[in-house]
Amino acid sequence: MNHTKRRFIWLMGLLVVASVLALPQSVPINFSLFGKHIETTIGSPNINVNFFGTQIQKSFEIKRGLDLQGGMQIVLRAGMDEIPAEDRTVALDSAREVLLRRVDLYGIAEPVVQTAISGDEYRLLVELPGVDNPQEAIALVGQTAQLDFRLLSLGEDPVATSGGVAATAIGLSGADLKRATVQFDPQTGEPGVGIEFGSDGAQIFSDVTTEHTGELLGIFLDNDLIMAPRITQPIAGGQASITGQFTPEEAKQLSIQLNAGALPVPIEVLEQRTIGASLGADSIQRSVRAGAIGLLLVMAFMIMYYGKNGIISSVVLVMYGIFTLALYKLTSITLTLPGIAGLILSIGMGVDSNILIFERMKEELRLGKPYAVALELGFGRAWDSIKDANVVTIVTALVLINPFNVSFLNTSGLVRGFGVTLLVGVLLSLFTGVFVTRTLMRLFLKERA
Repeated sequence: MNHTKRRFIWLMGLLVVASVLALPQSVPINFSLFGKHIETTIGSPNINVNFFGTQIQKSFEIKRGLDLQGGMQIVLRAGMDEIPAEDRTVALDSAREVLLRRVDLYGIAEPVVQTAISGDEYRLLVELPGVDNPQEAIALVGQTAQLDFRLLSLGEDPVATSGGVAATAIGLSGADLKRATVQFDPQTGEPGVGIEFGSDGAQIFSDVTTEHTGELLGIFLDNDLIMAPRITQPIAGGQASITGQFTPEEAKQLSIQLNAGALPVPIEVLEQRTIGASLGADSIQRSVRAGAIGLLLVMAFMIMYYGKNGIISSVVLVMYGIFTLALYKLTSITLTLPGIAGLILSIGMGVDSNILIFERMKEELRLGKPYAVALELGFGRAWDSIKDANVVTIVTALVLINPFNVSFLNTSGLVRGFGVTLLVGVLLSLFTGVFVTRTLMRLFLKERA
């Protein structure tokens, strides 16, 4: 079996898997067989398995954004008047972390919480798909984080209980904590979290650690236990280190959570908006219709203008659509209305590489080259143009996505949705337009078209 046939078999296997993933959640099927009426449904698979004690659940469906699913959009202002200038960025990140924890615990699917800084304005944009109760949403996100420390015990009449853990309050709260920072052990280099208390908090902390050495000190954020380090020795001076087998990212995450309660950032609602799901349903129908029409027009043009090559290109374009849907479901990309626009735009881009290749092949054929030679030269000599055009689009998509949250670039979730689908479309079009098309043409078009 030659290399081209092995590639084709590999592609067909990949296409079968992608086709199963791309199926809708449920498609009813009704038919008659030997006089017997049969009704059933097919759809994309759902995974629910226990892997060495870990339950793995995954449903392959396209996640819809706020504009398609409906829900609440809230713009919040973080009050920074009482926060030192050097701590304000940390305070904003901490407030974002608190909001994400709250909406995750509330069970909201695909929430979006973004930060934005403009001059002296520190804002948070919160999108809550599926939430239709404004009062409920405001109560969820409009409160300052509450941090407190409690001794964990199994005694009776505990002051507070969280997650089934009995805990006794000790009068130490986020108001007593100045800040938390990521630290690295100078001898081992292991990351940890350093905490510093104010004068009153330092005295309480010293008394507690002296009287309860060996016990667990629970750290609670919004009444949720986030960590329970063991008190190994009395600690005076108001400074302590939380150590353990942390990764640098875990240490950073814990410091953000502690600062969320240590830096009291008041939240003010600037704007709230309810987006109805009916708008999303109508937009999806129109977008799907536009996409289908665009796909058919592109395929018709390619077949009429390029003949056999155009047929191969049209088949590849259908494969491109299947791969795209499967990738959206596999990676849980949240699809927004601008994202659908990016997907439709990528349909045309999906054949852009083929057009460049076919035109170069025509030039080689006019020079009298055999078809097989013209095919290889067409792909090889068109690659520079394909590469340059796609690199520019990839860079543009990354600027729109703004993965590192650069303050002077876009921070809108809708624009980012467009950028994500554009980026996915470009990368997939490179794969299908060059690799898949070349494999099919080598296998099925061996003579002059």
